[in-house]
Amino acid sequence: MKNLRLITACFLPLWLAACATSAPPSSVAADTPAQWQAPLPHNGNIDQLSQWWQQLNDPLLAQLIEAAQAVNPTLATARSRIEQARATRVTAGAALLPTLDGSASASRGASQTTVPPVVATTLQGALQAGWEIDLFGGNRSASDAAQLRLQGRQALWHDARVSVAAEVANQYFSLRTCQRQLSVSGRDAASRAETARLADLTSRAGFQAPAEATLARASAAEASARRTQQLALCDIDVKALVQLTAVTEPQLRQQMAAAPFSPALSLSFAINGVPAQALAQRPDVFNAEREVAAASADVGYAQAQRFPRLTLGGSVGAARISAGGVTTDLDTWSIGPLALSVPIFDGGRRAANVDAARARYDEAAALYRARVRQAVREVEEALVNLQSTGARNDDAVIATEGYRQSFAATEARYRSGLASLVELEDARRTALAAETGLVTLQRERMAAWIALYRAVGGGWTPDTPAPSFASTAAASTVPTATQP
Repeated sequence: MKNLRLITACFLPLWLAACATSAPPSSVAADTPAQWQAPLPHNGNIDQLSQWWQQLNDPLLAQLIEAAQAVNPTLATARSRIEQARATRVTAGAALLPTLDGSASASRGASQTTVPPVVATTLQGALQAGWEIDLFGGNRSASDAAQLRLQGRQALWHDARVSVAAEVANQYFSLRTCQRQLSVSGRDAASRAETARLADLTSRAGFQAPAEATLARASAAEASARRTQQLALCDIDVKALVQLTAVTEPQLRQQMAAAPFSPALSLSFAINGVPAQALAQRPDVFNAEREVAAASADVGYAQAQRFPRLTLGGSVGAARISAGGVTTDLDTWSIGPLALSVPIFDGGRRAANVDAARARYDEAAALYRARVRQAVREVEEALVNLQSTGARNDDAVIATEGYRQSFAATEARYRSGLASLVELEDARRTALAAETGLVTLQRERMAAWIALYRAVGGGWTPDTPAPSFASTAAASTVPTATQP
């Protein structure tokens, strides 16, 4: 009894120290503004964002996004990391459960201690059980950290899908814009070629100076070169889209030619007026938050390694020995040992592990706060660009139509001999710049919508069902609650 009290007194300080030790908070506060500083489109809650692409009424874009998600290496990496995280969670969870191992053996041999020698056959089988009693919650902390990281990896898979959808949409609209620019430059080149033809005829008839015809031919050549350059840019966009989607170039060109396109400038979705609620829909922010909680659990695990460990073992077995015509059966069982191991001296290794875990926790907290600030910036920038392009659109349309009419009037005056070629070219240049600017502005507005869609998480929410992958091939087409 005296020895028992002595042992209890020795281990009581360790026990109390373990109880007094706690992991850092599993969540940290991130400073977010009370409201967005940039104007919000339509003022309301995020609604039907997961079906946002359907507003375009462009089936080809949806097909290309689906094709890209099936072959994108980033998504494949995200799937692999989910599977790795699942395996880690199983491993960590197994440490909380007992282990059971089986063994079997057979042997046959002769003993030289008797004459004649006795040949003996021995058959043995046994089950060994073991269990580490999680006194200070270290294994539980490791299991919690693995579960939190699995949740984060699942969110990052959705984030990768949203990113791929946004990248494909941007490239698709870039190609469509290039094609519209090609149409504008083609009309301009045809108009300048006709002007050059007429100027050449009038110059030969003596009604214009040769310099006028030379200027017209130079203008036509410039327009032709511009069209050739624009065609090359469109070819580059096609090849970029082929790389993203793995659709063959002839098939993609055929689909692009068959699918009509009109810029959908009426696209809309509302965004919540409270930044904290909007940012909750970003998978990367959610993952950063899970990393903070997992790092907190890692600290708890590292702390638990500094304190005693209690393990319990046990076994049950059977043996049969046959020798000299006599068979003997033996059954054995045991409970124990109940073993307590106490860390006494390790050169500061366990304390250093705790310090390292706390440093990783501080890093995760800093990264989380930085991720929130970056998310706020991305949303604000997208809102500013959306507001700016919307405010400029009406003016650009009016300017384009006005310059187009001015050019038509100047061209009519030129054909009647009431305007010079210089006036005509100046009016043409202005009209071309206005039309090109309008097409570019519409492309900027589409890019701003896509950026805002991306910045608020593409419709993902923390309760979105987690993806489950039976195989790599099947995983590329797994349906989810969202359609980024």
